[in-house]
Amino acid sequence: MSRPTELPILPLPYPYILLPASRITVPLPSDVGEAVLALVEKSDTLPIVAALPTTNPSSHPSFSQFGTAARVLRLVQPPSATRRNSLKSGDKQPQTYLVSLQGLTRICLGEGYDQELEVMRSPVTPSQKPKLLVQSVTYPSTTQVAALKDGSTSEIEAVVQGHPRDTIVKFKVAALKVLQHLAQNVQQQSKKDAYYKISTMLEDLKDDVAEDLEDGQNGNRENLERAAWMADVLVGNVLPTNVRPPSNEAENEEWADKLALLTSAHPLQRLDLATIILNKLYTKLEVTSRIASAVDESLSKQQKEFFLRQQMRAIEKELRDLQSSPGSGGDASGISSSRDQSGPSGSSKNSRNTDLDFDTNESEDVELMDIRKKLEAMEHGSEERKAGVREWRRLRRLMGGSGAGGGGGGGMSVEGGVLRGWLEWLTALPWPTIESEDNQSEVKLDLTKSSTSSFLAAARAQLDQDHYGLDKVKKRLVEYLAIVRLKELQEAAEMVEEDGKRLKLEKERAEKAAAEVKPENMQLVKYQPDSEKEAKPESERRVRRKKGVKGPILLFVGPPGTGKTSLGQSIARALDRPFQRISLGGVRDEAEIRGHRRTYVASGPGLIVQALRKAGRPDFVCLLDEIDKLGANNFHGDPGAALLEVLDPEQNCAFNDHYINVPIDLSQVLFICTANSLETISDPLLDRMETVVLPGYTYDEKQHIAKRFLLPKQLKVNGMSEEHVKISDEALKTIATKYTREAGVRTLDRSIGAVVRYKAVEWAEVLDDLAAAGLKVSDVLNTAPITSSDDSQTLIKVESKEAQKIRYKPIVEASELEQILGIARGEDGDDSLSERNSGSRRGVVYGLVVMGQGEGGILPVESIVVPAGGQGGSGEGGRLRLTGSLGDVIKESGELALSWVKTRAYDLGLTTSRYQDPLKGQNPIDIHLHLPAGAQKKDGPSAGVTMTCALVSLLTGACVPPDVAMTGEITLRGRVTPVGGIKEKVLGAHRAQIRKVILPYANRKDVEQDVAMEVRREMEFVFVRTLEETLEAAFGKNVIGWRRDIDMLESRL
Repeated sequence: MSRPTELPILPLPYPYILLPASRITVPLPSDVGEAVLALVEKSDTLPIVAALPTTNPSSHPSFSQFGTAARVLRLVQPPSATRRNSLKSGDKQPQTYLVSLQGLTRICLGEGYDQELEVMRSPVTPSQKPKLLVQSVTYPSTTQVAALKDGSTSEIEAVVQGHPRDTIVKFKVAALKVLQHLAQNVQQQSKKDAYYKISTMLEDLKDDVAEDLEDGQNGNRENLERAAWMADVLVGNVLPTNVRPPSNEAENEEWADKLALLTSAHPLQRLDLATIILNKLYTKLEVTSRIASAVDESLSKQQKEFFLRQQMRAIEKELRDLQSSPGSGGDASGISSSRDQSGPSGSSKNSRNTDLDFDTNESEDVELMDIRKKLEAMEHGSEERKAGVREWRRLRRLMGGSGAGGGGGGGMSVEGGVLRGWLEWLTALPWPTIESEDNQSEVKLDLTKSSTSSFLAAARAQLDQDHYGLDKVKKRLVEYLAIVRLKELQEAAEMVEEDGKRLKLEKERAEKAAAEVKPENMQLVKYQPDSEKEAKPESERRVRRKKGVKGPILLFVGPPGTGKTSLGQSIARALDRPFQRISLGGVRDEAEIRGHRRTYVASGPGLIVQALRKAGRPDFVCLLDEIDKLGANNFHGDPGAALLEVLDPEQNCAFNDHYINVPIDLSQVLFICTANSLETISDPLLDRMETVVLPGYTYDEKQHIAKRFLLPKQLKVNGMSEEHVKISDEALKTIATKYTREAGVRTLDRSIGAVVRYKAVEWAEVLDDLAAAGLKVSDVLNTAPITSSDDSQTLIKVESKEAQKIRYKPIVEASELEQILGIARGEDGDDSLSERNSGSRRGVVYGLVVMGQGEGGILPVESIVVPAGGQGGSGEGGRLRLTGSLGDVIKESGELALSWVKTRAYDLGLTTSRYQDPLKGQNPIDIHLHLPAGAQKKDGPSAGVTMTCALVSLLTGACVPPDVAMTGEITLRGRVTPVGGIKEKVLGAHRAQIRKVILPYANRKDVEQDVAMEVRREMEFVFVRTLEETLEAAFGKNVIGWRRDIDMLESRL
């Protein structure tokens, strides 16, 4: 038929694309629909239009230059009533037309099409009907083939490569795979017949197509064009038609493939592109088919499992009926007896009054049976029993609702798994339970187990065995243990008294009943042992709810390595209770403490409930380690605030975990918290805890700890015995003083471990030498006790001449430590001792400090006079310069010290008038005060006394002896107030060989309670209340000349 050279342009809305030999139905706006309607009314036959696809969905759409010549098969316009109503109501939304198009062949516009520009060129007046723009079109396939006939150069040669025969073969293979897959999986017979018909047409295509089309073989050209037409048919009808913009990458890829196929003019190019599209489609169909097959297989397995379970339940029911029938020989299992329900009369022997639903037609697994038993044992009317019974019934309904349809239900459903997990957690917690009378004697024995007279002595022995020193902590724990003992004795006495009253009442009732029975009504009955008597109903059973003692909330504060964590384990052993440790370091989510709610996926209880389940007892020992390192408040919540309820003795009796959602009693739990510092703990949380400070160990304590605990531990770890390694007392003291610098004993433990490993290497070499000499160790061991490191006293006694060089000395002396551990670290005493022995210096005074790890020491405060400049007193002077990486508080202490010295300058003999500044005069001066170790941050008020003495020494010329150190805060009026860290400071001064220490009078109790007696004997302590007393104690009596006369103040009125 003839092909028109001009066609009306019909723009298709995004994302519609019409391919040749395809049919689609497209919605059109009212103006475009009316134009198509006018075209249909004007034409005698079905009109032909050029359908152009839209390439982008923006407000200014652009259209492809390639399109499809399409025949308008049908046009559906909206009802006239609907249009009139929309016009009357002023509805601006256009009414859509529906047009059905049949694609004929490809066309190409001579020039681009712009819809908005074309509307401006041909405006439509209200009286005129809209019209479609008519443009000239070409048919690219015919044009390019003709060009190839003429021998002209075409760009297609650069795009299409390969033999035409291979292209057709690949296309046929891809198309047949897709059609076969579709025909096998389609249900409608009409579609299946259509797929088979298209497959037959594909098989009729010839494969022998010449590579060169210039030979005039019209048959080959027609076969190639027919194959390209089949490609249009397959892609247009197999790929789904998008009726809305692509929402994902896959739909966008399908739209792009259709557009690329439409713009492909040459047949070979279309065949290659269609082959790629069909291969991708076949891959998607295969994946979809595999997924559907897997789902069907899973459903069939679930149905089969359901039917098998139903048969198993029926078999078990028949077995239970046989076992429970009369004459069957009694009950064969405890399970069936526990499930027997009472008959209509309620006189069944094994009947139980329970509020837990149970279906005799169903069989439970072992875990569900255990859950049910634990729920039945809970106290009647308690919150935990009510919640457990409610969720149990829900679980039973879900399990009973799983039908043969397979997939959903029962305990295998998601909700059923959540309920079952919650019930397992609830029943695993140690709730108050109903105890039978058979267990009453066991209860009494359990109550009196820790209430014997030797209980406190055993607890003290356990604490002393595990830890050396720490008398304050042990005293507090023994107080708690004494209260526990007294409360449990009281509870045991109350139970005995209650049992006596109950037995007496039962005896009176029995005697009264016996008195009322007449002899003629008496008869013989069979004797029943107590084990065969009918059990009491649950409502009449006794509930053992242990009163217990509210556990104290202890907070152990101290430097690392002082034994805070191990002390909690020792307390648990002394109490014979389970021990659980919860590390709070880095915890930043409130749900870690309170748990997640059950609505969240993979939710669970918090750390407290997890520890309670592991302990299995409501009175366990819980160690909250590193409570000062909790995460800060963030969008996850504040874990420190969540601990307020846990650590409050008045509130934790009804702790609410978000997952369990039932009040839990934590009042009997002994909570022990550990921290290295109190600065990061909030005040409300700190107020709920009883703080016990572990300041650190003295060198004497470290020596005892190393001998009693650390050395045996390292010997066991390294496979040595006490005969193999012995460290002398002097060597232990050297390790503690020279090689470790900490308040705890961790570095001391590592140093002793290094010594033991060194001796282990020597001992292994000795064993190798003895093996080489053919000797046995048991034959050459020296049985005599070794008391020194003399070469004549060795552990190996060798008499043979060939092994005389084998020597092993088990004792390690202090002189050998440098070879084993290296050169000792410099200590404060060694560094400054030689300098202090050189004599007193003006303006230098030694103060007491506490290092970052809780270790004390001394620090000199140096001061010098700096000339202010100027002649004849013209300089200003009077300024104080402070250096040494100092904080704001310690700088204020320097300012206070200088102000006090200026105020007392006349009394100290520095000026001749009370109103004269000692730094300003004929030769004005400034003062520079420095604290060494500038790389270390220093702050705090305790250096006020030391700075005052340094300034007085600088201005008066008097010197403080080098073996005197001091600490204390000062006020503006010269009072000395208490400071902290007294024990650490005194121990540091003792290590630095200080003989006299000046302390505030208010810290006298700290010295008497915390400092060991052997240290106090070697040092002189002076406790002062004012700065005048401090100067007298530091410089000596009558060294500073005070002006005690009282001058009259000059009136300035």
